[in-house]
Amino acid sequence: MLRPVTTTSARTLTLLSLLGTGRTYSGRELRERLEVSERTLRRDVDTLRALGYAVEPVKGVHGGYRLGPGGAIAPIVFDEDQAVATVVALQIATATLVGIEESARRARDTVSRALPRRLQHTADAFTVTVVPNQWEFPAEPIDADLVEQVGRAVRQHRTLRLEHGEEQLRVEPHHLVVWAARWYLVAHGEDGWRVLRLDRVRLHAPTNARFEPRALPEDPVDLVRRTPDRGDHPAPWPCLGSADLALPAPTVSEFAPGGAVVEAVSPTTCRLTMGAWSWIGLAGLYLTFGARLSRVEPTPLRDAFAEARTLTP
Repeated sequence: MLRPVTTTSARTLTLLSLLGTGRTYSGRELRERLEVSERTLRRDVDTLRALGYAVEPVKGVHGGYRLGPGGAIAPIVFDEDQAVATVVALQIATATLVGIEESARRARDTVSRALPRRLQHTADAFTVTVVPNQWEFPAEPIDADLVEQVGRAVRQHRTLRLEHGEEQLRVEPHHLVVWAARWYLVAHGEDGWRVLRLDRVRLHAPTNARFEPRALPEDPVDLVRRTPDRGDHPAPWPCLGSADLALPAPTVSEFAPGGAVVEAVSPTTCRLTMGAWSWIGLAGLYLTFGARLSRVEPTPLRDAFAEARTLTP
């Protein structure tokens, strides 16, 4: 809860912070939050406008004020939890994006210097060094320019022409999803809905063709998790094997470890390729699915299943 603010400058910054969330606030809400009269609220709104902020009036029953586009860039006005969360997020951003390292460092330093001393101690407690795990997360960090181009096409509803692996596609981009430290594009193409691994995407020249957004068949995160054909490739584990599981591919896709590849064999069977540090450990991963196995390859993995049976008490 915001504390009462009495000085004009502090009150104006608080008003800007509230409007900066993108919400439309009624005059009553703002007066109650700031504990001011209607006349004072109007004066504070005029002050923000004079400073270049596009504060728009919104008419109607649910009207009030909102911060519109095209005005000055608002200063950073965070509450305590937001400030600490920003410092943490800027540290881990480079684990999945490349090309923003220097910008992220400067932004983190700027926010850190603006923190009160007591919050600096809190933020320092979250100081981390992020090292991508090559086994669990086989994808390299994505180039920030690629994310920007695809993200802009998503927001502007513009068709993309791209390569995904060996495929040449023309798709309608709908969502970007980061799952298990890997970036995916949820898009609609000639064959229906697709989930495309973003590190395998190569964009062609941009198109100016717009599309009308479609209703997704399910939540985009669930669509990514349950889609077997999303362009994943096996992680470079020392021991890599494959086996058919008597389970539907979408079920296995949702619960397979990072770096696994799932291929549908039939509506009730799929082939799962994954790796581990040892053959006995890999056999244990397959057994966690509790499903009948067949076509187990290679021979060391079959031997590991036999060994596992001898270890069972």
